Amino acid sequence: MSSQKSSSGPRGGITPVQQMIASCSGAIITSLFVTPLDVVKIRLQAQRNPFPKGKCFVYCNGLMDHICVCENGISKAWYKAPGHFSGTLDAFIKIIRMEGIRSLWSGLPPTLVMAVPATVIYFTCYDQLCAVLKLRMGDRSDYAPLFAGAIARVGSATVISPLELIRTKMQSEKQSYRELSAVIQSALHNQGWRSLWRGWGPTLLRDVPFSAMYWFNYEKGKAWLCQYYNFTDPTFAITFTAGALSGSFASIVTLPFDVVKTKRQVELGELQTMKFSSSTFYVMKRIVAENGVSGLFAGFLPRLIKVAPACAIMISTYEFGKAFFQNCG
Repeated sequence: MSSQKSSSGPRGGITPVQQMIASCSGAIITSLFVTPLDVVKIRLQAQRNPFPKGKCFVYCNGLMDHICVCENGISKAWYKAPGHFSGTLDAFIKIIRMEGIRSLWSGLPPTLVMAVPATVIYFTCYDQLCAVLKLRMGDRSDYAPLFAGAIARVGSATVISPLELIRTKMQSEKQSYRELSAVIQSALHNQGWRSLWRGWGPTLLRDVPFSAMYWFNYEKGKAWLCQYYNFTDPTFAITFTAGALSGSFASIVTLPFDVVKTKRQVELGELQTMKFSSSTFYVMKRIVAENGVSGLFAGFLPRLIKVAPACAIMISTYEFGKAFFQNCG
């Protein structure tokens, strides 16, 4: 790896547009790598416990979690397709053999409509905020990534939250995109503006601490690895490793809020509980009462398996894109 050691001096910054292009590229590549893992997971879940009509499940493309609603319990949709799989590897092989390799990316296009813009907003805002904060914080500039990550996540989550909520309601009520305005008007009339940000609280409780810890540990880890290997600029391997480790740590710490957020969104999407409403604290109490404290850490291993590579792929491709524009400048 010594051949990858940088001999160039400090490089100039890049424009926000170039940052957007780099983050967009990273988002698409991340989705292409991670989506097949979640498609296989959902197919295995459907095999063990078939989804009834109106039932919800969480679908993740490596960038965002999305709630999908089963419109018809006997449909042959991608999440309900027949097949007997003995395990993850067997599922991969049989899906490719029987349905074609494209089926591993089923459900990806609709989720990218929100996931890519959200990621572009998030990463671009982070870089811009981090640069400003480092200048203003002086001796405490090491903490700039922590604050920049938290603020950027608040912004992106606030923008996307109503869109995710509307999309879930459209699916559960079998409405087309043409009826989008009717959905918005109905929500505003019945519950007011705040109804469009339902689930925003637990989303922030999970995502803001995650982002703060992730960026702080990522920048620290990247700097330490560069110093350890005597690199002037981080290599792809360094950014990949730092991203995976920092993402893993942040995902473990914020897991309870991820469980609460998922539970609330699933309850919202399911037909029989459309009018269900509860606070984050109430949901946490209910989870503890039903499953004990360990219930707040349900899905620990699956979340870690998805988050670590997703964070690693996203940040390393993003940094590679930025480096490309810097070298071209």
